[in-house]
Amino acid sequence: MIGYVLEVAQAALALVLAPGLVGLVRWMKARLQNRRGAPAWQPYRELGKLFRKEVVVSSNASWLFRAAPFVVFASTVAVTFLVPILAVPLPFDGVGDLLVVVYLLLLGTFFLSLAGLDPGSPFGGMGASREMTVAALAEPTVALAIFALALSAGSTNLGQIVARTMTAPGAALSPGHLLAFAALFIVTLAETGRLPIDNPATHLELTMIHEAMILEYSGRYLALIEWAAAVKLLIFFSLLGNLFVPWGVSMALTPGTLVVAVASLLAKFVVLAGAVAVLETRIAKLRLFRVPELLSASFVLALLAVTSSFLLR
Repeated sequence: MIGYVLEVAQAALALVLAPGLVGLVRWMKARLQNRRGAPAWQPYRELGKLFRKEVVVSSNASWLFRAAPFVVFASTVAVTFLVPILAVPLPFDGVGDLLVVVYLLLLGTFFLSLAGLDPGSPFGGMGASREMTVAALAEPTVALAIFALALSAGSTNLGQIVARTMTAPGAALSPGHLLAFAALFIVTLAETGRLPIDNPATHLELTMIHEAMILEYSGRYLALIEWAAAVKLLIFFSLLGNLFVPWGVSMALTPGTLVVAVASLLAKFVVLAGAVAVLETRIAKLRLFRVPELLSASFVLALLAVTSSFLLR
């Protein structure tokens, strides 16, 4: 029973922290650019304002347009029950398989792309086409990068991968782990719409990907999509932090270890948010036709990670 309560608490914590994580990245970027910037809690205010606003829907939109925000949000929240965020093992670890997580994330991307096409907006169709191009290269890389860890753990279960790495600390510094981390970090930038793949701070028609798909949304529909995007960033940060550097994740489910797990998680989020902020401050957005080249490079890194893990296990 404690495990199920912790699963719900873990998902609730992810929902609460996700907007703050986005705000933290924005605040760090502003400081690095010598700007004051908005406070880290600004995304909470934006979500609250959107939930209070009226929903305006195109006359050309079908039921799919209205259902997509709920599917995107629900599928993203479902992943928070399967990803090791605070503790292992947990009751849902049995279904927390690598492929389940990848396909749940892809489900949200698929419905959001369909919703971009549904109203007949030219920008929505453009963004949906670009998003599926990115997803076609990014999703296999996610699977391969985590599969490299699964080879040494002997299981594609995410909880068992974390437990295996904690019992064999030397594996975290193996070539396979380092290559997989680099591949997954690049995919994180692509899947969450960060630079150099996409720029979340602008709405330039000829360069935007994620923002083009949601231009027709407003009110609570837009709030759900933005909230889901923030949770997705938190999920990928959790994968980077807890699969590759799992120390701090609770294995005893006691109050003391859970407090350490929360503190460790927050520290990992701050480090990863700082890395993303520095990267986005120092580099420019890639041209669209160069994005597949970068994602192909991440796929090669993941493939090398699998090969290395297979040969060195």
